[in-house]
Amino acid sequence: MTKPDWIAIDWGTTHLRAWGMTGSGTVLQTVKSDRGMGTLARDQFEGALFDLIGDWGCSGPMIACGMVGSRQGWVEAPYATTPCPPLGYGLAKAPGPRVDVHVISGIKQLQPADVMRGEETQIAGFLSLNPKWDGVICLPGTHTKWVHVSADEVISFQTFMTGEMFALLSGQSVLRHSIGDGWDDAAFANAVSEAMSKPEAMAARLFNLRANELVNGQCRDAARARLSGLLIGAELAAARPYWLGQSVAVLGAGGLAKIYTAAITAQGVPVIQTDGDRATLAGLTAAYRRMKAAT
Repeated sequence: MTKPDWIAIDWGTTHLRAWGMTGSGTVLQTVKSDRGMGTLARDQFEGALFDLIGDWGCSGPMIACGMVGSRQGWVEAPYATTPCPPLGYGLAKAPGPRVDVHVISGIKQLQPADVMRGEETQIAGFLSLNPKWDGVICLPGTHTKWVHVSADEVISFQTFMTGEMFALLSGQSVLRHSIGDGWDDAAFANAVSEAMSKPEAMAARLFNLRANELVNGQCRDAARARLSGLLIGAELAAARPYWLGQSVAVLGAGGLAKIYTAAITAQGVPVIQTDGDRATLAGLTAAYRRMKAAT
């Protein structure tokens, strides 16, 4: 096995991924585990990392992003403050006798208060793949972010708990009895339109998902799609100042990025979609090159 020159690490709350990299940015090997930040005490991070990549024999630096740099993580990496470049604050050195791990800082916004960790690396990667791009980046997830980017800086951003709300409502509320596992594109599109036209009716429309199944035998797969559409439609209505009249990029892959792209496109907004993993790795590579250039 070729010895990597450096290691790229994406360490979130629930997952850990690492890539063995050449200095030119070629991926040599990839590994992943479920030992995310949320499962570890501070003195367990070093062991978890070496359990995963200990046989790679890398003597170069390791660049990490994500919740590993949070207050509950391996080392707290300070926040840069908007407006700032996505890699604006620099890197924080993680403690440990066997490691040379540098953690990318997150970004904070003072008014209205907001924070991101991990997304700044994806944004940096997207900009490295799309030089001089200006517009709005949507990063779907448990906590979806809308980010205004101009002149290679994060100008402002807003976070929506849409994904977490979907998980709670579909899995723990009374709606769980009426929500299936499948999907219905038409039901999703109609619900997005309804929520955008009257977001103030959200609470009533949510209970209607339960009532419609009891009274009219509504398909549970359609109910799942409607729940998603109602929540995303309300998000789009609130985020209108971000996407209206802008070029929009959706960073992500799979079903969630697909339905966000569909919902935004339906508003007549030009959208490009970029794989989130590709953007993450490009951002980690940009941070590595910046660190090497400074030494």
